[in-house]
Amino acid sequence: MNRIKIKNFGPIKEGCQNDDGWIDLKKVTVFIGNQGSGKSTIAKLISTFMWIEKALVRGDYKKKWFEQKNRLKNSYLNYHRLENYLKTKGVDNTIIEYHGDAYSINYQDGSLILNERSYDTYHLPQIMYVPAERNFISYVKTPKELKLSSDSLKEFLTEFENAKNNMRELVRLPINNTYIEYDKLNDILNLKGQDYKVKLNEASSGFQSVVPLYIVSEYLANSVKNQSEQNTESMSSDELKRFKKGVEDIWSNNSLTDEQKRVALSVLSSKFNKTAFVNIIEEPEQNLFPSSQWTILQSLLEFNNINSNNQLIITTHSPFIINYLSIAIQGGYLKNKIDSSPKAEKLIPKLNKIISEKSLIFSESTVMHQFDEIDGSIEKLTSYQGIPSDKNYLNHYLRECNQLFDSLLEIEEELQI
Repeated sequence: MNRIKIKNFGPIKEGCQNDDGWIDLKKVTVFIGNQGSGKSTIAKLISTFMWIEKALVRGDYKKKWFEQKNRLKNSYLNYHRLENYLKTKGVDNTIIEYHGDAYSINYQDGSLILNERSYDTYHLPQIMYVPAERNFISYVKTPKELKLSSDSLKEFLTEFENAKNNMRELVRLPINNTYIEYDKLNDILNLKGQDYKVKLNEASSGFQSVVPLYIVSEYLANSVKNQSEQNTESMSSDELKRFKKGVEDIWSNNSLTDEQKRVALSVLSSKFNKTAFVNIIEEPEQNLFPSSQWTILQSLLEFNNINSNNQLIITTHSPFIINYLSIAIQGGYLKNKIDSSPKAEKLIPKLNKIISEKSLIFSESTVMHQFDEIDGSIEKLTSYQGIPSDKNYLNHYLRECNQLFDSLLEIEEELQI
């Protein structure tokens, strides 16, 4: 299981308070908290360090390349615009520790320290960061012609274009019985309902947010699934050694130009199929009605369940997302009990009416953390019988809302006295 520990980076002061500072990354990982509390910051750091680990395993760059002074700041943190979050003066310097399956990566005093871990296999991930700014992609007519300053947004746009070009027929959205149609000739996405058809850039903000998220997630989840089926086993340690030997041979071949080396590395890397999809999503609930939040969450969980090695990491402000995740966990718990019951034939259809078996999750593979923007702390939410505690910030503010309304009713009663 991957995990990360962060101290003094941007708004984050300390790591997880109730887990020795470590933030565990499970099959489903959820971050909640107010604006500016560090949810997206840590999600972006996870994306960055997972990519570094992948590049090390594949041999895209040599270890010494990453270990050069300020390499993390100057070459990789700017991908997500995090380079100014580092603290490099005084006793409160930034410290980051990442433990992956293949490498442990530590950052301190401007440098990375890389240590290869003992492992038999490594699941090469397809890492996708889905930004909150995604809705503008649907709104503009020619997003690929824009001069974007964000590298992560450029990458998401690239996968959005790939997902569109991969569409061969109508794609059904899990919302309002609506379908997505791609007019390849005119490069236009349309939404089709029972009695209407509208261009996506003329549709509601909810659709403009959810369509890029949905088609990119579905496309990448199925792409990884297809690669995994073609190469049913991950690369073994012996295969990795041969792979790295091939990389070394390419780098040391002085008869090749740098460009030729890059092409050769690309060909070699293509033999290493991706066997995991890490889907990191900012605010899946963005601009969505609660019932639509539920249906899109079920789709994201289904994509996550396509492959046992997949991971879903989300940041959210929505109490509905948290409560719906509890339903998915309770559904997984019931599924295990039903499977061993003589009533399975009767109860499974009832369960599927509430939540599809494809979207079930389990308590041991789910973790939630909440962030405090005031003191920069992080806390892992406790659970009761596997269900996340309702004592979290989001439910707290729902209760506070009810209390405020009760106070107004008390004032109204005083008027009548």
